Amino acid sequence: MQILKGGSRNTYNKNIRPLVSLVIVTYNADGNLPQCLDSIFNQSRQDFELIIIDGESTDNTINLLKQFDNYIDYWQSEPDSGIYDAMNKALKFVKGNWVLFLGSDDKLLEGFSEMLSILNNHNTIYYGDCITEKELYGGSFSAYQISKRNLCQQCIFYPSQVFKKYIFNLQYPVFSDYLLNIQCWGDSGFRKKHVPLAIAFYNLEGYSSFGKDDAFKKDKSLFIRKYLGLWVYLRYQIRKLKSVSKGEKDFF
Repeated sequence: MQILKGGSRNTYNKNIRPLVSLVIVTYNADGNLPQCLDSIFNQSRQDFELIIIDGESTDNTINLLKQFDNYIDYWQSEPDSGIYDAMNKALKFVKGNWVLFLGSDDKLLEGFSEMLSILNNHNTIYYGDCITEKELYGGSFSAYQISKRNLCQQCIFYPSQVFKKYIFNLQYPVFSDYLLNIQCWGDSGFRKKHVPLAIAFYNLEGYSSFGKDDAFKKDKSLFIRKYLGLWVYLRYQIRKLKSVSKGEKDFF
């Protein structure tokens, strides 16, 4: 099997490590990718690298990657087993001190560049907020709040050390990023710092909005108990019982 690949990485000074590795995974994304790339290239700060992992698109995505070859640090295209398989592949190529994952149908906002001025502690997970068509989604998350709902990965700057301990679990095709956040928020080795900046515009119609992940919903309580501790687990179970009694279907 031949892997298509390209990018401008070979022209960079290998002694210079980018501050952030910005990762996008794509599949048949030619309808949204140009706008996403524009939002990246127009950032006021450019001390980041851009890595795109494609799942062997059959539309015009590959031609777009070739068109922007000089602006993308590294890209490759080959079949994969889904979004998180592609993200795990990307981790083999990142060189930044922090990693941020962006969907091809999302857009970076200027808060991304502002956050780059704040990143300084390599053991800290910095996270901001996302804007959707409906609301500003974000705020400061405690371990208990993470047990109730996930945080948009489009606003999270993970230290690269995170991925020396954890990778995306392919058993969970929709909520593997949620599992990663549960693991991180339960890991005392990483500080978590919320910065009230709008990092990205998050498309509510992405894969996570319609994909099913019954396996994660079944195992979520076990993960909360394992990684977030007994006290958070008990509070979560009480909140879950209350939601069931109120007929709230979205809480799991």
